[in-house]
Amino acid sequence: MFDLAAIQSALRDSQFDGWLLYDFRGSNLLARRILQLADGSAGSRRWVYFIPREGTPQKLVHRIETDALDHLPGDKQVYLKWQEFEAGVAKLVAGRPRIAMEYSPRNGNPYISRVDAGTVELVRASGADVMPSGDLIQQFEAVWDDEQWAMHLEAGRHTDSAYTAAWTFIANQVRTAGETTELAVSDVIMAHFAEHGLTTYHPPIVGVNANSGNPHYETGHAPIRQNDFVLIDLWAKLDKPRAVYSDLTRVGFVGDTVPARYDEIFQIVAAARDAAIQLVQDRFASHQSLQGFEVDDAARNVIQQAGYGEQFVHRTGHSIGQETHGNGANIDNLETHETRRILPGCCFSIEPGIYLPEFGIRSEVDVFVDRKGQVHVTAGERQTSVIPLLRDF
Repeated sequence: MFDLAAIQSALRDSQFDGWLLYDFRGSNLLARRILQLADGSAGSRRWVYFIPREGTPQKLVHRIETDALDHLPGDKQVYLKWQEFEAGVAKLVAGRPRIAMEYSPRNGNPYISRVDAGTVELVRASGADVMPSGDLIQQFEAVWDDEQWAMHLEAGRHTDSAYTAAWTFIANQVRTAGETTELAVSDVIMAHFAEHGLTTYHPPIVGVNANSGNPHYETGHAPIRQNDFVLIDLWAKLDKPRAVYSDLTRVGFVGDTVPARYDEIFQIVAAARDAAIQLVQDRFASHQSLQGFEVDDAARNVIQQAGYGEQFVHRTGHSIGQETHGNGANIDNLETHETRRILPGCCFSIEPGIYLPEFGIRSEVDVFVDRKGQVHVTAGERQTSVIPLLRDF
């Protein structure tokens, strides 16, 4: 539900004079989510919806698409010529020096940079200073309601059980046929998702041995045999409107006893994972603010101190929402300096990893902070060691 009063309250708290939401042909997914525009319904002309910190919202729409924002409250201004559009924008922001938009200085956070440079120039030429809307986006797009939290928990039950299906399949195939393939394991997981009413935008990553050392490996036909190391990264959500993802990574060894080298690296990764979770728990228990980069630092410091900092080649985690990589704060001080705060009602992954030429280990869990500040690690127990598949399955 579009909550104008809540948005205007947030604008006052953030000391913004207004929020200018702009879209052209679906270019600004974040604005469309905030304004509850249906996916796939993008028009062909520019529109602007301006929410002042006080007073009535204003719409700027094209003459041949005058109904583009009719579901929203506010007064309507219609333009036809480009000169009228520019004048309309100038009128909207006149006398309002601090305007929030989906913009990031120097594109330091590309996840929230959805407005083109020319439109930012237009608003600035009209006398306003354009400020990032990142925390506003979190509050009104990335925060889950109770229904989404329940859908995440249900998805998590099935992503968790997908590992039982995958590990059992590998163990049985190796025992009976001597081998299977990465793609065959991926197919088992996708069938499991379909059976339980889940959907995903892409099949899972199944990487054997050196392939597991590539964080974004594309699952192929490599064989999986006895004494091989296997990483599985999978993600899915319920096949329902507004459903949100569950995203997990776990590792196994096709044998009875896990070699010490695999366990050594896993324990470092698990310690990094747990240090990040502990920081989140401590900050919310003490009612202190927490930014995404700080959680990344907590995990990264553990791996660096163990001597594997150069082998931890991606951020510690990402926002989770209706997309696997959602629109809230990421757990990142590597690829971006994530200064957005971790907010109650948001979910994110924690997934540190060490990637070596011969194998890679990642341990990924999902963390949800509820509206009371309680921190939940979802979708089963945290993995505590590399799983010996021919012993446990």
